[in-house]
Amino acid sequence: MSSIPPIRVAIVTGGHPFDVPSFAAVFRAMPDVDAYVQHLEDFTSDVAGRARGYEVVVFYNMTKLKPTDQLAWYEGKTFTALEALGERTQGIFVLHHALLAFPEWELWSQIVGMRKRRIESYHMGQEVFVHVADPTHPVTSGLSDWTITDETYLMGPAEPADGNHLLLTTDNPRSTPTLAWARTFRNSRVLCYQSGHDARAFEDASFRRFVHQGIRWLAGR
Repeated sequence: MSSIPPIRVAIVTGGHPFDVPSFAAVFRAMPDVDAYVQHLEDFTSDVAGRARGYEVVVFYNMTKLKPTDQLAWYEGKTFTALEALGERTQGIFVLHHALLAFPEWELWSQIVGMRKRRIESYHMGQEVFVHVADPTHPVTSGLSDWTITDETYLMGPAEPADGNHLLLTTDNPRSTPTLAWARTFRNSRVLCYQSGHDARAFEDASFRRFVHQGIRWLAGR
């Protein structure tokens, strides 16, 4: 048995329905990950004082309002907790519809690394050819180009000029051309990944490998 403790991961949800069992199965298949799925209110209220103990926070929420407009949530702790992101080396993983969370909040745009996060349209059940733009990065190690069936967002790209290191791209005309990118925000590593809508994506082996290696990279493993 390994003496290395598993990576403690908070998976933050809210604001968008999803297939909970299929989504949770992605993380249960990772033997070195100890994941806790929780609503945004639970993560930010931090009743038990455990938020600092997570090595990685996976955001899978699609909260529409700015935290500053939700100060009734636990006396403003929502805003305080999110505003503190990046103060520590805690990894930040922005997954799928979390890219669209807090659409009017500039801080979230800075974390994601996209100046314009508004989508023109979204498209379900797309066959998406995924190109590994940088096969030398730890997150893409061992991955080759593949095709996944998933929801796509038609929106502007993540630009390298904004500090984004492109990892996955696509030529699907109904998708943003930049599917995944890595960056830093303050003291934190950040990973953004547009894919991940339903069981068809959750069960995809390459999707799972990318997410797992992403968590490991964010945790510095």
